Amino acid sequence: MFSKHPLPLTSCFYSTTPPTSSSPHKPESLLVKKCIFLLQNCGSSTLKLRQIHAFSIRHGVPLNDPDIGKHLIYNLVSLSAPMSYPHNIFSCIRSSNVFTWNTMIRGYAESESPEPALQLYRQMRASCIQPDTHTYPFFLKAVAKLADVRIGEIVHSTVIRNGYDSLAFVQNSLLHMYAACGLVDSAHKAFELMSERDIVAWNSVINGFALNGKPNEALTLFREMGLEGVKPDGYTVLSLLSACAELGALALGRRVHVYMVKVGLTDNLHVNNALLDFYAKCGSIREARKVFDEMKERNAVSWSSLIVGLAVNGFGEEALELFKEMETEELVPSEVTFVGVLYACSHCGMVHEGFSYFKRMKEKYGIVPKIEHHGCIVDLLSRAGLVKEAYQYIRNMPLQPNAVIWRTLLGACAMHGHLTLGEYAIAQVLKLEPGYSGDYVLLSNLYASEQRWSDVHVLRRKMLRDGVKKIPGYSLVEFGNHVYEFLMGDRSHPQSDQIYAMLAEITKRLRLEGYAPHTENVLADIEEEEKENALSYHSEKTAVAFMLLKTAPGTPIRIVKNLRICADCHLAIKLTSKVFEREIIVRDQSRFHHFRDGFCSCRDYW
Repeated sequence: MFSKHPLPLTSCFYSTTPPTSSSPHKPESLLVKKCIFLLQNCGSSTLKLRQIHAFSIRHGVPLNDPDIGKHLIYNLVSLSAPMSYPHNIFSCIRSSNVFTWNTMIRGYAESESPEPALQLYRQMRASCIQPDTHTYPFFLKAVAKLADVRIGEIVHSTVIRNGYDSLAFVQNSLLHMYAACGLVDSAHKAFELMSERDIVAWNSVINGFALNGKPNEALTLFREMGLEGVKPDGYTVLSLLSACAELGALALGRRVHVYMVKVGLTDNLHVNNALLDFYAKCGSIREARKVFDEMKERNAVSWSSLIVGLAVNGFGEEALELFKEMETEELVPSEVTFVGVLYACSHCGMVHEGFSYFKRMKEKYGIVPKIEHHGCIVDLLSRAGLVKEAYQYIRNMPLQPNAVIWRTLLGACAMHGHLTLGEYAIAQVLKLEPGYSGDYVLLSNLYASEQRWSDVHVLRRKMLRDGVKKIPGYSLVEFGNHVYEFLMGDRSHPQSDQIYAMLAEITKRLRLEGYAPHTENVLADIEEEEKENALSYHSEKTAVAFMLLKTAPGTPIRIVKNLRICADCHLAIKLTSKVFEREIIVRDQSRFHHFRDGFCSCRDYW
């Protein structure tokens, strides 16, 4: 089974059975020997372990016997049993050795509640038990799960002091810890200092880059990996597909798919789920559906990924049909599945259907709605223009609304012109998450749309005073094994003269089709002509011009936009798809827009 943070711990440190139970200076009783033999041969059954434990107690083996205790703990941890049982055994043992301490730390590190691993490590040191090479990888795994980089750095210095920093499995654990804590540059620095790097080390840093918003760095490191002759494995593929999805790098992801077929990874459920998700996030929903249809094995993640993929690509009806098919197959939908279903309803304006599914989720499947489900309902009402109803829903929610929910309402207020409610919504957002520029921009745009320029200037002065900077919009396109980034009005590209000449040609041909710039989106107190010029140089338009120059007629154009597409660009790209006979797929901050023959998959509802 693939994990987002691969660490092959057990195989590196332990044999399949624990070491012999006692020293030659202390002969074991026949009863203890018999119990240990039974424990070593009981197979993967927690019930049998409990029976052997009960047998040993019934026949007079002391509860604090360290030999029986360590074998019991080892077997229970290996079976991923609840940690309360091995913890009770551990607390009775009169003198645990380092092996038993390591096993307990490992058990908590691999559990859903790793915090006790930190307490055990402190107790271990306080008991004058010296950690060995096996202690640190397990302990660092717990630190990584808790994302406690302060403790991780302390352990790193201890590892160096104790001379364990040259061991590959300790180094790999440090890489994983730094990446999991978001300090992927520190992980990369440690990686660069390693004298020998195995596939686990490469995967840890590539995955760290992919998961921490640095997909370009992930792909660069992958190329270095190939140059050094290291063959990628399933974990590498998962990280690469994640990076390609983030960048919208469809061509590179397709090459990863070819590699999967070549090395026989196409039967792996987790890799197939990642491939399906990649195609959906690149807007290639037909290929995502093809991967899904060809999967020999599917789980709830497979169904949910395609349901969400269909929804965000504007195929809400198809997403709901797929959900019905899932129910027909008698598969039990999960919480995540219903997030996808509600997402489909929200992004397609299906208000009544959304509430119906929300009710079915609770009553038929017994799923208690989480904040994400309530957020989908707020979004459902907001996108349909039912802003006051969305506000009332927030007020009556059984859970405390978070910043995302208030931000959803703020966006609806900006879109539908509810100024007073918008001011209230941003006040709630700033209480929870102050300093995010997008919130100020939404309210600023709302003021500007009402021609309240003095309020715009007051708000923007406040942004400057508080050190809040507006996030610049950018658009990404993939061409010729490279991902190109375009900013508004940017002329840094070597072919900028040709690109801007093509922009002028596009605008000229669109005007012949009746295009008139949507200048109300330029929310500044300037002349109309200046507004039209500002609109001309939006990053997505520049990206379209570049791709029209560089690609053959009829080739689809794919763009990844970090912000929501504005109304003018939406109109212009719709007409461009018709005039230039191109399918243009734009993935913006909120959803996909598939433009074809002058129409958009969102039906102008976004």
